[in-house]
Amino acid sequence: MDFKSFIRDVPNFPKEGVIFKDITLLLQNPEMLKQTAEALAQLLNDQKIDKVVGMESRGFIFGPILASKLNAGFVPIRKPGKLPYTTLSETYDLEYGTDTLEIHIDSITKGDRVLIHDDVLATGGTASAACKLVEKLGGTIVQCNFLIELSFLEGVSKIADYQVKSLLTY
Repeated sequence: MDFKSFIRDVPNFPKEGVIFKDITLLLQNPEMLKQTAEALAQLLNDQKIDKVVGMESRGFIFGPILASKLNAGFVPIRKPGKLPYTTLSETYDLEYGTDTLEIHIDSITKGDRVLIHDDVLATGGTASAACKLVEKLGGTIVQCNFLIELSFLEGVSKIADYQVKSLLTY
């Protein structure tokens, strides 16, 4: 399946010099949406997953679909103050500062086999922080899985201790 033909480049978004990978064309097409979810699930090679963790906000698109396909629960990781129950947080470095992610303290049970999912692997900070949160709660990360990897940003180096798979690499 030619997924790349459904992803457009948007220059200078969200800021000057960035070429944003827009997946809305893929999401608008019912057949492509279905094929993408299936291809992402196949990246796991039938490994057992208890929870799929998706990061705010575009990890919330395919994360719940993958959870349903894998007969697993879905766990959202969000920016501070967005989750209603007691949370655990992880602060991580960005090229221009820091950011923080939060997860509910009861969302992962010790020994849960976890898939980390997001739409794009860029610099790896978000994925690394998500992995740390899951492990602090006792989860075992089976794989980190992405729709797109921007390999020139070398984000995979921040999550090199985990199996990392992506449908598309730029």
